Amino acid sequence: MAHDGCEGISLPVVSAMQRVEGVKVNIEITEAAITALKSSMKGDEETHALVVSAESGGCSGYMYDMAIVEDPNDDNYQRVEENGMTILVHNRDSSLLDGIIIDFKDSLMGGGFQIENPNADRSCGCGQSFG
Repeated sequence: MAHDGCEGISLPVVSAMQRVEGVKVNIEITEAAITALKSSMKGDEETHALVVSAESGGCSGYMYDMAIVEDPNDDNYQRVEENGMTILVHNRDSSLLDGIIIDFKDSLMGGGFQIENPNADRSCGCGQSFG
């Protein structure tokens, strides 16, 4: 067998079923954010959850991502129950998102969900990324 001089490398693969350890998360959500979230869920609060995650990218290193999804009932997510709402944080993001405050701002210049993160060494002026 001929060798072309390139050696392949093997990367570890994390299975979706593999348990990921994390730190215990504490999340605060304001009344304004709860109201906006309930409005977005349109009555699906019992079957759906808000997933908050940290994705690589943005101008400061990480970007926040929030999505309403059907509750995956996955042990790799930590659950925070607040006023009938379920918020999920994946264990892999727990150290980055522990202690966050989720708020909702409504203004003429544009509003939306905002996250205040005490773990961030720096954050972007747009409020969408942190590092």
